[in-house]
Amino acid sequence: MVDPAKLEPLPVDVVSVQSMVCYGCVGNSVAVPTLQAMGMNVVAVPTVFLSNVPQYDTLSGGAIPQEWFEGFLADIRRRGALTHARAVLVGYLGSPAQAAALGAWLAEVTHERPDLLVVVDPVMGDYDSGLYVHPELPAALGGLIDVATGLTPNAFELERLAGRGALTMAETVTEARKLLRGRTRWVVVTSAAPAEARAGEAQVLIVTADDHTVVRHPRVASAAKGTGDLFSAMVVHGLLSGRDLLGAVGAAHEQVVSVLERTQRLGCAELVLNGD
Repeated sequence: MVDPAKLEPLPVDVVSVQSMVCYGCVGNSVAVPTLQAMGMNVVAVPTVFLSNVPQYDTLSGGAIPQEWFEGFLADIRRRGALTHARAVLVGYLGSPAQAAALGAWLAEVTHERPDLLVVVDPVMGDYDSGLYVHPELPAALGGLIDVATGLTPNAFELERLAGRGALTMAETVTEARKLLRGRTRWVVVTSAAPAEARAGEAQVLIVTADDHTVVRHPRVASAAKGTGDLFSAMVVHGLLSGRDLLGAVGAAHEQVVSVLERTQRLGCAELVLNGD
């Protein structure tokens, strides 16, 4: 019998750490199929496992036990999955303890692999639903921000990180730039400064230390959740495919708009990733 430890590890492209649901398209349940459809190999680490998103009248499941979560991260390293991995994508976390454990894990991993792309979507909530994570989680995200290559908050989440609301576009640039510390080189804010957006449009703001760019795209009305998770996954794909940040963001928002238009056309409450 061949000893597995003597064989090469899986050729992993992305380790994706976020929520999973049985029904619907949020977290890893949208990121994994999206990245796989683009030809990428993905290792999925769940933070919570739910039957569906909480907007329905029933909900089963919960956060992954802390011992399990830390074991998942440790065993991925032991299996050599990060030997060839090119990126880590982080989304919804189930508790402040998960954030602390993941931050420590990423600090060790990026010390060994300083070239590793780490994209953190600091999922906390949105204007229509408010804060839907543990109330102490926003304060626990600092360790993740320090080890990220880039961040992809929505406008609501950036305001939580900034500690103040109703940000103008100029203020959004200022607050986003304050997050450029440690390894963090860029912040992409979705639905930025909504009060300043043109009718029927939404704005994506790209902020680096030296520049900022606003990308506008059509706003598609939809009740479906998971657009931020789809966007972050597509940004990771774009960067790993050789696009620059502006190109990766442009391709990502085009994909999100396309999926939302399909979802709206079919009258579905969940994102419809594929089909006519």
